[in-house]
Amino acid sequence: MQTRAAVLWEPNSEWSVEDIELDDPKAGEVKVKLAASGLCHSDEHLVTGDMVLDPEVAALLQLEQFPVIGGHEGAGEVVAVGAGVSTLKEGDHVVLGFIPSCGRCPSCAMGRQHLCDLGAFLLAGRQVSDFTARHHSKGGKDLGIMCCTGTFAPYTVVNEATCIKIDDWLPLDKAALVGCGVTTGWGAAVNAAGVQPGETVVVIGLGGIGMNAVQGAAMAGARHVVAVDPVEWKREKATSTFGATHSAASLEEATALVNEITWGANAERAILTTGVATGDLVAPMMALVAKGGRGVVTAVAPIAQEDVKLNLFDLAMQRKELVGCLFGNSNPRRDIPRLLRLYEEGKLKLDELVTNTYELDDVNQGYQDMRDGKNIRGMIKY
Repeated sequence: MQTRAAVLWEPNSEWSVEDIELDDPKAGEVKVKLAASGLCHSDEHLVTGDMVLDPEVAALLQLEQFPVIGGHEGAGEVVAVGAGVSTLKEGDHVVLGFIPSCGRCPSCAMGRQHLCDLGAFLLAGRQVSDFTARHHSKGGKDLGIMCCTGTFAPYTVVNEATCIKIDDWLPLDKAALVGCGVTTGWGAAVNAAGVQPGETVVVIGLGGIGMNAVQGAAMAGARHVVAVDPVEWKREKATSTFGATHSAASLEEATALVNEITWGANAERAILTTGVATGDLVAPMMALVAKGGRGVVTAVAPIAQEDVKLNLFDLAMQRKELVGCLFGNSNPRRDIPRLLRLYEEGKLKLDELVTNTYELDDVNQGYQDMRDGKNIRGMIKY
């Protein structure tokens, strides 16, 4: 069939919205008619080159990362199923988890679906079933799909392992948010940081991930949730809507504030959710962490970045922990339905996350608004 998609032909260029050809699903795959897609910062990392493989590595893997259809935060209705699909049928409503989970590899078997072995395909852009493409340009060029999903298109073909079935009465545009940003941010606080009732938590960066880390920390019972961001209206939103108790415009301001409200003990948990993780942010984040506390890096760093500032004496002598976080360290088949139930009950805020909605043709404007600090989460609606 013919459809349209936002394609990135090379790094440091704009998204090109154009007609494409979409194949029918093959064995183990489904075709999904999408209702909406979030404009997540991870797709911006493709544009800036932060998430682009070294050319020598790509050549060794015999991999063409570009051109690629963006988008990995979507939800929709199954409209066709390939042979052998056993858990889905036409008409089912699904959220696309940006990391497929097979349910059989060692990580899945240990309850770590976010580390599923199929994650090796995330930047490859091909179907996990046979490593070929279902999306093609009008000129016949194979197109990759971001994180095995490619939600910057009203229709896509994905593997059954990517789809999490949800109740059909849930609004699909809001459910799309749980495919990445909500689950990642909420899980960063609840799973990776392990926030406990009565603790002080600092969240650094208030985009789509950070605002949900604020929600997660508040729902876990934190006494103080300090939201840090230079954009004033985001700080106000964090405190008025998403559960933050305090806010600060910078790490320096947050350091003084946390010292004051904890009587010098510092925060049990700090979570880095900036648009881009850089090595110079780690030391000041860990300086906010109390003895025996934990710092969590959820933000995406440039793929080749290796230098980090960190006081190793302080790390060891105060028994602090510095940990990474992927997809909120969540199990999407359990946590996505669980989060949507919390939304149904009015405990998890999804409607309030969407600042602006866009047509597919306006995808570049949506990302410019993100860069300008105008969005918590922009969303394409189909």
